[in-house]
Amino acid sequence: MNRCVRALRCFSSKSSITGPKANWDPIVSLELKHPSLVLLEKCSSRNHLKQILAQMMRADLICQTFPMSRLIFFSAVSHPENMDIALILFHHFTPFPNLFIFNTMISALSFSSSESFCVYSCMLGSCVYPDKHTLLYLLQASKRLFEVKQVHCHAVVTGLFLSHGYLQNSLMKMYLESGEMDLANKVFVSMPEPDSASFNIMIGYHAKRDDCVEALKLFHQMLALDLEPDEFTMLGLIVSSGQLGDVQLGKSVHAWMERRKHITSLNSILCNALLDMYVKCNELKLARRVFDGLTVKDVVSWNTVIAGLAKAGKMETARAFFDQMPSRDIVSWNSLIAGYVQRGDYGMGRLLLNDMVAENVRPDHVTMINLVSVAAEIRALDIGRWIHGLVIRLQMEMDAFLSSALIDMYCKCGSIERALEVFREASDKDVTVWTAMITGFAFHGYGRKAVELFYQMQEELMPNEVTLLAVLTACSHSGLVDVGLKIFYGMERDYGIEPGVEHHGCLVDLLCRSGRLDKAKDAIDRMPMKPSRSIWGSMLNASRAHGEVEMAETASAELLKLEPDKEGGYILLSNTYAASGRWSYADKIREVMENRGLKKIAGCSSVAVDGIVHDFVAADKKHARWVAIVAILSSLHGEMKLRAHISFDCL
Repeated sequence: MNRCVRALRCFSSKSSITGPKANWDPIVSLELKHPSLVLLEKCSSRNHLKQILAQMMRADLICQTFPMSRLIFFSAVSHPENMDIALILFHHFTPFPNLFIFNTMISALSFSSSESFCVYSCMLGSCVYPDKHTLLYLLQASKRLFEVKQVHCHAVVTGLFLSHGYLQNSLMKMYLESGEMDLANKVFVSMPEPDSASFNIMIGYHAKRDDCVEALKLFHQMLALDLEPDEFTMLGLIVSSGQLGDVQLGKSVHAWMERRKHITSLNSILCNALLDMYVKCNELKLARRVFDGLTVKDVVSWNTVIAGLAKAGKMETARAFFDQMPSRDIVSWNSLIAGYVQRGDYGMGRLLLNDMVAENVRPDHVTMINLVSVAAEIRALDIGRWIHGLVIRLQMEMDAFLSSALIDMYCKCGSIERALEVFREASDKDVTVWTAMITGFAFHGYGRKAVELFYQMQEELMPNEVTLLAVLTACSHSGLVDVGLKIFYGMERDYGIEPGVEHHGCLVDLLCRSGRLDKAKDAIDRMPMKPSRSIWGSMLNASRAHGEVEMAETASAELLKLEPDKEGGYILLSNTYAASGRWSYADKIREVMENRGLKKIAGCSSVAVDGIVHDFVAADKKHARWVAIVAILSSLHGEMKLRAHISFDCL
């Protein structure tokens, strides 16, 4: 840099002494006729640029506005690796920069908002009036919300806001990207003539946020203004159709695409979105028809179909598509593995994981979280430990999602010690990790440890609604009534969280388990929302346990209003009558159940063998290996009787 400055000074001094003065009028002569400028347009290296710069200094073209604009544009925009030279030229050899030069520098410095805004301040100080390009470049440079607001204010003050739709759309998009929906909506409403791009920005934003109803309202407003929808409009509508499950709207968009095949046939994003919409609407036949009709099938197209088939349980077809793929990525493997493990075929999921590693495809966090979640559901500790070991061998980062999934798995599989080890080793402890560990303590009966961890958590971050629900559950299960009441009644004051129906349910359960049924009933009466089924269920259960028949009748009546077709409320009330010796009432409840065709659902147990989950119901003879199971049970029964006799004889 210093050598460049010395060279510039050297050439500048020589040109002022010996160089002939050029007759250059920057207002009239704006054509690239000078040999130096012609060479500049053909320049391809930094050394050539320095040589041309030296020639221009000798010809006394330096410091003149038009030649400097070409030099600055070349070094700052066309070849940004020469940005250091552009800055020297701008600050030291351009005494009268015009609007084009200022815009060029603001655009080139857009990687730094502070430098761009500094050039803009210099521009205003030079009494150079900005245009729409100036403000657009400033928006491009803006990294923080207050900078966007400053550009917005200048657009309004200079009168450029109302006269340039592209500037309005850019401001709207920047506000949406910053999460400022209200400000974006104000810009949209204030637009005198919103165009298709304006509506597309708003429709796309609402579609991404699953606010599909608002997206459809905007679409109808667009049609009312006689604006022609384009591919971007249709993309937002397709996403909305998939989120809403509105296949009729999706078909309408599909029809629009069919009428404009010359436009949409090459748009892979739009076609893949259409494919995804049909999959989400569970219209797999239509999705297959769209897929077969695609002229270009990229990996996203294949993955969308495989994920849809796997989610629908059609694993044979999904596997056939997977085998036909010309190239696979991590999403392809994850979709197929998730499909198998969600069906309970953990063995196939494990085989696919091995194949995946054999093909040098590295599993990612999604792969592991899918497998860990299923291991947690089937309570397969050995499988969960194997996955954890694989995570360690692959040296995968234990981020918050994976850590919380492993903690949840170990807690559900009964290994609270290993869950605590994962928690302590987690490098990124966000609120989900803390909540998972507190929940684990709660359901294992370690209420005091859960409360201690809850208060320890607040030294680093604030709890959310789920965390408070977990700690209240811990208090309820461990009989920590006073602690639970303190946390519940301090939710709004201490954490700024208004208790929801689940939190009120924990409060009622806390009071019911401690035998304070009157206070529990008062808590239900003071609820700002309608009590849920679980709340009345807790009340009914506690009433049965404490022999409060009248309270049980009230709770049962309310519970049956909410779920008249469920047998749970009837059975609990019948058991309450039976426990109090009112057998005639218990029999009447059973008769009502029979008349309504309600039966007690049999309990089900499951066991995982070699990755396959087997479900068993009492007196169920439908299992494929029922005969072998009975034979083994008979053999075990005989051995147990024999051992009992041996023990008795020894005595």
